[in-house]
Amino acid sequence: MDLSLKMKEAAGRAAAALVKSGMKLGLGTGSTAIHVVRTVGELLEQGKLRDISAFATSFQTEIECEKLGIPFYSLNSRELSGGLDLTIDGADEVDAGNRLIKGGGGALLIEKIAAYSSASYAIAVDETKIVEHLGINFPVPVEVVPEARVTAGNALEKLGANVCLREGLRKAGPVVTEHGNIILDIRFGSPVDPAALETELNRIPGVVENGFFTRIRPRVFIARKDGTVEIRK
Repeated sequence: MDLSLKMKEAAGRAAAALVKSGMKLGLGTGSTAIHVVRTVGELLEQGKLRDISAFATSFQTEIECEKLGIPFYSLNSRELSGGLDLTIDGADEVDAGNRLIKGGGGALLIEKIAAYSSASYAIAVDETKIVEHLGINFPVPVEVVPEARVTAGNALEKLGANVCLREGLRKAGPVVTEHGNIILDIRFGSPVDPAALETELNRIPGVVENGFFTRIRPRVFIARKDGTVEIRK
């Protein structure tokens, strides 16, 4: 296993230690969050966890839960009733204030619903995801309805963003989210106010959600190259 994969696994396993029996648990999406899901599956199989009611933030996570026997439900279900005890996810960037960019995997809408419906929130990352300023090196995803591709793109450019339609891999054309929308990836040339922009971007007609996560500050598990995991509150 290369160093990057080792760090992702270490961060995911460390964050999974927060999970307790009986929890309503949000499970995130991506290459680090998948290790949280797998660890929870192992602990359930070993009998060290029980009575977990999970919410999966993407098809990828649902499939992994099915493989591992983790019971998962709609957030609208009687089992979850629109609230979660804890959500654990990954992130694309984390700044010094534990504000985030998420959505590199295209699941930002459901990831944000899970995060903002949770009593407690945790993020697992490797040290390469720690940045001074959000949105300069890694793009901020903005999910828009297809009909607003040009109008929303123009509005984003007026806010000073560099706008790029996200194209699919192994597929001709744009990425289509699990809710039938498209993603505009935006970058900024200089530091911005993520909290202000999280609100401002969602005011643009046709924008469904954006990848700034600033309204809930998570506990962050940061895997280092030396094998340690820093916990930043």
